[in-house]
Amino acid sequence: MNRTRPSSRLWLVKTLVHALALTPLAILAWQFWSVLSTGSDALGADPVAEVEHRTGLWALRMLMIALAITPLRQLTGQAVLIRFRRMLGLYAFFYATLHLTCYLVLDLQGYWTQIFEEIAKRPYITVGFTAWLLLVPLAITSTQGWIRRLGRRWGQLHKVVYAVGVLAVLHFWWLVKSDIREPLLYAAILALLLGWRLGKRLSRSRTAAAR
Repeated sequence: MNRTRPSSRLWLVKTLVHALALTPLAILAWQFWSVLSTGSDALGADPVAEVEHRTGLWALRMLMIALAITPLRQLTGQAVLIRFRRMLGLYAFFYATLHLTCYLVLDLQGYWTQIFEEIAKRPYITVGFTAWLLLVPLAITSTQGWIRRLGRRWGQLHKVVYAVGVLAVLHFWWLVKSDIREPLLYAAILALLLGWRLGKRLSRSRTAAAR
């Protein structure tokens, strides 16, 4: 009986991950088209706010999942999980860029110079925009070519993603005016991930000192 080759299985899993990552966008696009074409209330009373909220939320979710890959690999011993970290990080950037684009096009309606006034007036926009700016070099340097060029510096640069996580959670927290349960959940997840990373670093330091 023929067995499925590992490369074929990996390709299938990657295809499934791509499909799952794009599903929220497909649903949102269909609902947005329904609002435009039929005037339905598929996106609630404020469709623009709902589109911005969902794209931002999925950017944060993708970022949290990408950050969880290393702890999951360490817990399960499944080294193959690392192959999905970069992909999920790029999807986080993709949804974050959609989030920013929706804000510029749908909210500011093309008056993009107003973003500088908004940044000055609203701290949550300042924090969110800073998080997106920090993601840009990470997305650009995510190719194999850049990994080879930067060498060890690539890993050092991509540690910035943890700062992005903090800024993204803070952006969400400040944006929410009343019910902070959801941003609190993401803050707890991020704290757990950062705590895991810190614990591993301390453990390595103790091991090195004991030698």
